[in-house]
Amino acid sequence: MKRVDAGVDDPEDAGAIEIRGLHKSFGANEVLRGIDFHVAPGEVVCVIGPSGSGKSTLLRCVNLLEEPSAGSVRVAGVEVTGPDVDIDAVRRGIGMVFQSFNLFPHLTALGNVMIAQRRVLGRGKAEAERVARDNLERVGLADKIDAYPAQLSGGQQQRVAIARALAMGPRVMLFDEPTSALDPELVGDVLGVMRTLAEAGMTMLVVTHEMSFAREVADRVVFMDAGVVVEEGPPSQVVAAPVHERTRAFLSRVLDPAAARVGEGEPSDMFRSGEPGA
Repeated sequence: MKRVDAGVDDPEDAGAIEIRGLHKSFGANEVLRGIDFHVAPGEVVCVIGPSGSGKSTLLRCVNLLEEPSAGSVRVAGVEVTGPDVDIDAVRRGIGMVFQSFNLFPHLTALGNVMIAQRRVLGRGKAEAERVARDNLERVGLADKIDAYPAQLSGGQQQRVAIARALAMGPRVMLFDEPTSALDPELVGDVLGVMRTLAEAGMTMLVVTHEMSFAREVADRVVFMDAGVVVEEGPPSQVVAAPVHERTRAFLSRVLDPAAARVGEGEPSDMFRSGEPGA
């Protein structure tokens, strides 16, 4: 996918993510078992895989919301896992959008997008409001600036969360299944905003189950299972013609879950037996 310049100061390294030998354990449970991959400046990489495969943990290790057990992470040339790193300074260049919206219920959409600018970046009220208005317009919510979260749909709340992240001027955007908490009819608006960001050249690492988004927008797709990268490559390979049997099995369930269940014999056996619930 062709990208346009995102307007960063140093296009050679700004926004790049480098992950080497990444391990993460929670007690005896090793969630990440040696992850190696990179995201180039302006690239969109979608990470797919079953629940429990380590996708969200990987994302949280990128900005040190989780401390890796071993390995290294570099963002825009800065080693996030280095002993002397100023993690607060690094995080200011990394936008993150979670499954839940995490908006302050007592603040309007405008207030939610302004607050981190003022407290973290030290911007004055006028500048923070200008940036907030610009980014709310960018995500299609110029008419909702005075609305409180309770007055917004889930999709609108998630777009406010995206605007809040963009207002900080990030070089990298991380998305952790940003549509998983939304009703199906609201997913399209959020994915539309993400497509626009991709077209503008934003470096993006996206954990998602939205295969259509991965096919149409991603430059590369990474399939994870059991804490390792099983397969990666362009969407035309990983999604349309996966090489690894585990990838094929996962996609068959995601893309056609009804057919996958029938193939296992579960629903058809139930119907034949006449058990309750058939």
